[in-house]
Amino acid sequence: MTNHTNSSEKTITPTVRRCATIDLHHKLLQESEQYKNARVEIESMTNEYLNSVRVQEERPVVKIPVVVHVVWNTEEQNISEEQVHSQIDVLNLDFRAANPDIANVPSVFKDSVSDARVEFILANNDPNGNQTNGITRTHTTKQSFLYSDDSVKSKSTGGADAWPSDKYLNLWVCPQILDEDGEEILGYAQFPGGLSETDGVVIAYTCFGKTGTATRPYHLGRTATHEIGHWFNLYHIWGDDQRSANICSGSDKVDDTPNQGKPNFKRPTFPHTSCNNGPDGDMFMNFMDYVYDDTMFMFTKGQVDRIDACLAGPRSSFLTN
Repeated sequence: MTNHTNSSEKTITPTVRRCATIDLHHKLLQESEQYKNARVEIESMTNEYLNSVRVQEERPVVKIPVVVHVVWNTEEQNISEEQVHSQIDVLNLDFRAANPDIANVPSVFKDSVSDARVEFILANNDPNGNQTNGITRTHTTKQSFLYSDDSVKSKSTGGADAWPSDKYLNLWVCPQILDEDGEEILGYAQFPGGLSETDGVVIAYTCFGKTGTATRPYHLGRTATHEIGHWFNLYHIWGDDQRSANICSGSDKVDDTPNQGKPNFKRPTFPHTSCNNGPDGDMFMNFMDYVYDDTMFMFTKGQVDRIDACLAGPRSSFLTN
């Protein structure tokens, strides 16, 4: 179907970005010994990789086959192929540091900008070897999905089953995503180490891509960029310690991102300082903060090193796809 919604004329709630990746992460840590052990092993491997003496050669560009599972209740939610392609285009610009708005990175942070050398392509073949456009479409009777039960990821619970997660990045696009308090969430991802049948990224249809139903201020496809950062084992840039007694105690496990007290929202003014990180302040224009789509522009060299470690470890199957 073709969707003619004009994103510039719409607004969206919530008015601030919210992602449930860390909430899901803590839930899985509490409920699954297998996940807990896998996360310890992955972080140990990541640290070993980052601390090793590596030949300083550019890794070849890794191409990630993507399947987009469109799970829809109303016709508007059955987003167009054009909208799907617009999201893939955004990902390829953002992860290659080729997005035009990267010019807006403050000069003090420009040397930190890095190309992740990752590109995304819609799958040409399905798991059975049949030709595909990389998009599945599933009509559902559900008007919303809880992140906590991953129900959007299973046909039996009103969603769509994952394709093999060692061969495809599964992206689910669906109606409202809610937490257990009924609050709306833009998206969430599963860190490496979880079950293969739930591995991937979930994004609300109102913040996917740049056309159609994509709605301000999440209308530039950056929710997917942020969530796929998590899929590559990146943490939020503030270290997810905003509820602790010392909000400067957390870490995103990356050395070249400034220590930051809590998430930034909307459009902060540079410099925005916290945790004695002046004069330059927070790197709020990083894809792993919570600012509006038109205010996030970059990954750092340290974040790309973690992506490299992820591709050398838990996502290594994509090196040979």
